[in-house]
Amino acid sequence: MTSRRRKALVTGGTRGIGAATAVALRDAGLDVVVTGTMPDGAAPNGCSYLAIDLSDPARAEAFAEEVARGGFSVLVNNAGVNKAGPVEGYARLDLERILDVNLVAPYLLCRAVVPGMRAERYGRIVNITSIFGVVSKAGRSAYSASKFGLFGLTRALALEVAEDNVLVNCLAPGIVDTELTRTVLGSAGIAELVQQVPMRRLARPEEIARYVAFLCGDDNTFMTGQTVVVDGGFTCA
Repeated sequence: MTSRRRKALVTGGTRGIGAATAVALRDAGLDVVVTGTMPDGAAPNGCSYLAIDLSDPARAEAFAEEVARGGFSVLVNNAGVNKAGPVEGYARLDLERILDVNLVAPYLLCRAVVPGMRAERYGRIVNITSIFGVVSKAGRSAYSASKFGLFGLTRALALEVAEDNVLVNCLAPGIVDTELTRTVLGSAGIAELVQQVPMRRLARPEEIARYVAFLCGDDNTFMTGQTVVVDGGFTCA
């Protein structure tokens, strides 16, 4: 008798880091479900797709209830939104949207999957934070607030579930060549940041996905409550 294939949920899995992560987990033998915001969105080949707008608190709560019944052994909270600018330029709705997607939704999904993972005595949760959840810069107040919060959630949850063989970690990417990065920063902003990266380039989504796959896999047997920074040396400079 063969063992049941483990299921993974990757939020924001239609492009960028999320899509690369979905592919890596698929190639590792998991059944992968990805989320996106578009009703007609598509998952990477071999993965399933669910449409959900995590910025809508009621829909996020209902989705979490569905996820609780989904039998997921792996959760990657990757979906994220950003807006750069001075603190006085953020409307309350801007702040709420960033916190709802980047922090509240991951909290709800962690809460949803933990009971099943405890029962199975196996689980892997990876929260995709950011270098701006480790350090910060002017104009990133709301984004950094959400990502530092995700770091705190990760550390506390890791302690709660460690005895049940559920490992919870953060992956903090540096500047990654994604559509979101180019939309938020623009070509001039990217060029400026690249000069602050010792390796003098952007990361590729596939490079980040390799580390996520490790944290989600059976080779990770003892790392929990940690933040793995993959940034080409940015936070050391």
